[in-house]
Amino acid sequence: MELAGITKRFPGVVANDRVDLRVADGEIHAVVGENGAGKSTLMKILYGMQSADEGRMLVGGSEVAFSSPAEAIDAGIGMVHQHFMLADNLTVLENVILGAEPTRRGIIDRRSARRNLDELGRSYGLDLHPDDLVETLEVGERQRVEIIKVLFRGAKVLILDEPTAVLVPQEVEELFRNLRELKSRGHTIIFIDHKLEEVLAIADTITVLRQGRTVATVEPGDVTAHELAELMVGSELPAPSTEPRTVDEHVTLSVRNLTVTGTDGRPAVDAVDLDVHRGEIIGVAGVEGNGQGELIEALLGLRPTSEGELLLDGESIADWPVRKRREAGIGYVPEDRHRRGLLLDAPLWENAMLGHQTQPPYAKGPWLDRSGAREATARIVADFDVRTPGIDTSARALSGGNQQKLVIGREMLAGPRMLVAAHPTRGIDVGAQAAVWEDLRAARRDGLAVLLVSADLEELIGLADRLVVMLRGRIVAELDPTTTTPRLLGGYMTGAVDEEASTS
Repeated sequence: MELAGITKRFPGVVANDRVDLRVADGEIHAVVGENGAGKSTLMKILYGMQSADEGRMLVGGSEVAFSSPAEAIDAGIGMVHQHFMLADNLTVLENVILGAEPTRRGIIDRRSARRNLDELGRSYGLDLHPDDLVETLEVGERQRVEIIKVLFRGAKVLILDEPTAVLVPQEVEELFRNLRELKSRGHTIIFIDHKLEEVLAIADTITVLRQGRTVATVEPGDVTAHELAELMVGSELPAPSTEPRTVDEHVTLSVRNLTVTGTDGRPAVDAVDLDVHRGEIIGVAGVEGNGQGELIEALLGLRPTSEGELLLDGESIADWPVRKRREAGIGYVPEDRHRRGLLLDAPLWENAMLGHQTQPPYAKGPWLDRSGAREATARIVADFDVRTPGIDTSARALSGGNQQKLVIGREMLAGPRMLVAAHPTRGIDVGAQAAVWEDLRAARRDGLAVLLVSADLEELIGLADRLVVMLRGRIVAELDPTTTTPRLLGGYMTGAVDEEASTS
């Protein structure tokens, strides 16, 4: 397929400026660039979600102009979005077949659909339970539903937007084997990613976008990750390097024998003990769905606990509602900024209040302080380099990286004692990633206690003072980041390494 001279304008911004992209049949083609570089817009045009203002598209040598995703799907093109397009109140099976329901004598053939779903899951190593409600799934499981949904429709071209964001190294290797198998069967894959080492490992060709334009098309053997980063952002690839320890003896958060019951009636968090000290970052590693999400929700008061103690600076908070915990100084960076961190259609100054709207500078007594909120938002924008036309801009108009910087700035400005950060750099580019890492380091230097949950193992190893691994709801290992590798950490996460071999 070929996209030539693609231009797309929105009010006040040119998202794509004469972009060229040529993808050969049966290749894995990576598209990289900063958030806001135009990657998602370009893929939405290819997938029929948006129309180009200028330029043309050719698929199989024939010029096309898709007016809907249905037309793209009919042409054999499927897309897995970074922010998933799933119906939370339907099951996995229902989501997969939605809009492409197999029928028999005018009735949906669920038996055939279930058989096809099981075959796809086994073929591509995408383990799913057909009857699970999507609203109960972790982010990684939702991604697997999206991938199977595309394959179920018979796509020959797969557009994958950051498919490795939630995977451990062993799972990444398995995914890459699957992608190479798809390639060997004649499938074409467009692979969008921010992890440049992964791009170099899997891609046959790499196209770099910067500020809405195509700046280079290269082969992996001709460039390094450092050079790719320079093409993307004009600077070196950042690294989450460790700094001198700032941990003191004071325990900010103490978790004792914490148990949380899951939706299936079994413990999702099983007798967890954990202390987080002032000036310390504790990294929590684990394959998605092993209790990390439930642990976070229990700490915030979003999910009830079955038993155990939660102490904040020595005071029990187990019976406190969410609002009281937030007002007491627990900051929260949610794993999905769109679902739990932002009101996308609200202006930035309203988003800056979320979770802190009862306290100054956002409130005066029982009343909202609009002037104080606007001043605080302007400070967040300046201090955390949120790139926006102004504080009245809607959150939806920002790139993913700038949305994340707004969320982190909001939490930092409130002066928390404890920060719970869930996947804080998921879906953002290397420039924004470096800014988030520096924010977390600065918070630690200032004495903040941080619980960092991440699927990026390099990030965990580079930032954490201590690492713990969760498997089936339990902490099965505590590791020293200075002597741990991503492969070893991945081994504990999958149970491949005996938990008895771990040492503190």
